Amino acid sequence: MARRSILILGIAVIAAVGIGGAAWWQAGAQSVPIDEVSHIHGIAIDPKDSSRLYLATHYGVFHTSADGMAEQVSENTNDYMGFTQHPTDPDVIYASGHPAGGGNMGVLVSRDGGRSWEQLATGAGGPVDFHAMDVSRADPNVVYGLYGGVQISRDGGESWSVAGAPPAQVIDLAASAVSPDIVFAGTMSGLMLSRDGGATWEPTGSQGQPASMVHTAPDGTVYAFIVGSGLVKSPGAALDWRPLSNGFGERVLLHLAVDPADPDRLFAVTEESRILASTDGGRNWQPLLS
Repeated sequence: MARRSILILGIAVIAAVGIGGAAWWQAGAQSVPIDEVSHIHGIAIDPKDSSRLYLATHYGVFHTSADGMAEQVSENTNDYMGFTQHPTDPDVIYASGHPAGGGNMGVLVSRDGGRSWEQLATGAGGPVDFHAMDVSRADPNVVYGLYGGVQISRDGGESWSVAGAPPAQVIDLAASAVSPDIVFAGTMSGLMLSRDGGATWEPTGSQGQPASMVHTAPDGTVYAFIVGSGLVKSPGAALDWRPLSNGFGERVLLHLAVDPADPDRLFAVTEESRILASTDGGRNWQPLLS
């Protein structure tokens, strides 16, 4: 079972980065149906209008609307990775990734809801390409990024250092809402926890299965997806992991967003860039259709 789960996750990672995928986004188009958006590398709920989602993709940043369409909001078609919102400023979003012409973009910031972007820093040993990044809700000046190993910034992303020896095969990161020094990592062998800003790590929760996603919700709850077991969650302070849903079949969750105004309202992105929605706190899920 463990070998099968690793194989599933390996396929999921290949699908997520868009290797060999068809170009669903045509140059000059202004919008597409939500269920046709692919190569999604991040999802977030618009803090100014919770009926709308931000989608970070291989072809730019998109904004969904109630008519079932997704409109490109970014001024370019760059590949945005490590997509994460500022926890208190609704206009600020951080990202990383690749320009359309290739290379790494370093650490990016948008101060106008994803329309325009500027390089904030190159990162340690950069320019980096953070495939995962998260801003601490306990201290928004603390930002974590994943580029080979785990990096940390304590000045809002302007300067970076390597946090320490990372866990093996890290897939995702999530900063705790309890303390800026607590950070979670999803790895190929399970969930890991650091209490000292990424310098040292210890296991948390069950081990032996890949943790493809870990996410801290606005209320501090920590969610994780364990391949082969499903979605689990824990209160931020208690670290009491409990199963939430295992009805995903062969699907693997790679990204999650929780509505800050309604914690029962969740959205997830699968390895095939399908968007799922839950209105009961993550126990039941349905495809988000146009």
